[in-house]
Amino acid sequence: MAKLSLFDRRRQRVRTSLRKRAGDRLRLSVHRSGRHIYAQVIDDKAGKTIAAASTLEKDVRNATGATSEAAAGVGARVAERAKAAGVTRVIFDRGGFLFHGRVKALADAAREGGLEF
Repeated sequence: MAKLSLFDRRRQRVRTSLRKRAGDRLRLSVHRSGRHIYAQVIDDKAGKTIAAASTLEKDVRNATGATSEAAAGVGARVAERAKAAGVTRVIFDRGGFLFHGRVKALADAAREGGLEF
């Protein structure tokens, strides 16, 4: 099988599991590319993004590259913005990405920032 189809299968498996146990919690969705990492707190019922952060932001982009430290900064930033919007409990959606490296660093920083998942 092609690598993309394995990624898609893993993403679908994760998303199905999230739907079963999400309840009324919002979703903290993570996307990782070769250079950047993105995080969004999404209200699926309303179809709106509540808070977002990424390494593309000007003050983060020049200071860091595609590292775990940059991902941790994004995690702290999205947690701060979510708390400002009144969100404390979320469910973590890693998509098809493994919970390792930059994705794990982002999740740990978001937990330290006050998000509960």
